[in-house]
Amino acid sequence: MTETTFVTRQLSYIAENRAVLDGLDISITAGKITGIIGPNGSGKSTLLKLLSGQELPSKGQLHILDKPLSSWNRKALARELAMLPQSSPVPSGITVRELVGCGRYPWVGSFGRMTAKDHAAVDEAIERAGLEKLASREMTQLSGGERQRAWLAVALAQDTKILLLDEPTSWLDISHQLNLIETVQTLNRDKGVTILWVLHDLNQAAQYSDELVVLKEGKLVTQGLAEQVVNKQLLQLVFNIHAEKAQWNNGNESLWVPQLNTSVNNHDVPLEILEAAS
Repeated sequence: MTETTFVTRQLSYIAENRAVLDGLDISITAGKITGIIGPNGSGKSTLLKLLSGQELPSKGQLHILDKPLSSWNRKALARELAMLPQSSPVPSGITVRELVGCGRYPWVGSFGRMTAKDHAAVDEAIERAGLEKLASREMTQLSGGERQRAWLAVALAQDTKILLLDEPTSWLDISHQLNLIETVQTLNRDKGVTILWVLHDLNQAAQYSDELVVLKEGKLVTQGLAEQVVNKQLLQLVFNIHAEKAQWNNGNESLWVPQLNTSVNNHDVPLEILEAAS
């Protein structure tokens, strides 16, 4: 039987009298890299906030590691799950190393003293995030991309079984995007960390995720293996674009290339049709 990290049943979130998420039935497989994709405003970030316990569902059920959300206290959940949000505050008067040390909060003793194990976890997180040369620098002195990597290191130092990432590549140049993706893949492969990330780059999502969850207007369109989920019809109906698949290396490598001036308007297409098409 396949193990799951998250299971939702009719999960909904209502804000300002609007259903941001509506009746989601989702299962996230343990030990896999799962991407969440969908147009702007489809509820991707909100879903991560619910799964991480940052927000509470308006309706429905959420189980984390086979336990209902209500049975978790914050510190116990923080030992199992870490999250990197889209943006984080820029604390003043604190160095990168000191910030990364905050990721050890769930593990330190009652007096808050870090052990050799904690310091080793911080060192490893800084190395994985490629921040060795910036470790002693204050956070206010970093660029946006460097700050994003510092907050990634905080999540890595937390040393959890589950890592949630909300648009982790948004502030990064292409080199650091690939470094981050490689870090995620290494964590998944070597430590069995379950990864759940929101990505705007559809090719990155399809290429580097094992499974995908597709949302549109707060509803689940489809979920499944990445290579099976992304196709020409889904891109047209969910993202309103025409795209062609380019392949090389005897068909073992591929990417989707959007066609200019061929966008389509599916705003009035009922979601039931999208679900049936997918």
